[in-house]
Amino acid sequence: MSAKSPSQRVRALRAAFPYTIPIMAGFLFLGISYGIYVTASGLSPAYPISMALLVFGGSMEFVARDLLLGSFNLLGAFALTLMVQARHVFYGLSMLEKYRPLGWKKYYLIFGLCDETFSINCTTPVPADVDAGWFYTFVTLLNQIYWVTGATLGALFGSLLRLQVAGLDFVMTALLTVVFLNNWMKEDNHVSSLIGLAVPAAALALLGRDRFMIPAMLAILAVLTLLRPRLEKGGAAA
Repeated sequence: MSAKSPSQRVRALRAAFPYTIPIMAGFLFLGISYGIYVTASGLSPAYPISMALLVFGGSMEFVARDLLLGSFNLLGAFALTLMVQARHVFYGLSMLEKYRPLGWKKYYLIFGLCDETFSINCTTPVPADVDAGWFYTFVTLLNQIYWVTGATLGALFGSLLRLQVAGLDFVMTALLTVVFLNNWMKEDNHVSSLIGLAVPAAALALLGRDRFMIPAMLAILAVLTLLRPRLEKGGAAA
């Protein structure tokens, strides 16, 4: 049967949706907070809604609010975006083999790769009767729909009311913490997670909060590359 047939797409959607339910709860709340956060600063609802559709950058969208309200600095905006979103480079490298043979779908999958989508598409075994390309696509699409819906609701609500927005940006940290804990509970071997905690902590102590992100990501990539044969052997044994 063709991978493009409706039955294949329906099966993939049904298989993908349950995995995205926890993300839906987080993204709706986070997106509403984001929409309120931006519009309560005096910006039009069009900004958070369009950024949710076209940027879909999570933490970068929160940061973009300050960029939009501040003076124009193209190089500064580029450098800040690189620092905030650098982790996606490493996500992308780890998903190359899965996404490479998927034709036109891979372009949307590359665009829509966020922390939560990466977590599902990287670790979830696709059922044997489900087309993997459509499964990954629906996970990505559903997660973006949740985010856009939350941002739209928050933007419309925030444009109608004057609210205190201090502290709303904490929800991104809270959501990523939940994702990490969920992965931790699924793992049989916590070596890679411990590396992900220890290396950034060391980089933060050595380099400071303004310069640790990219060196930490590079160090994590190097350590995991060196340990890959051992980790894969341990995973196969488990």
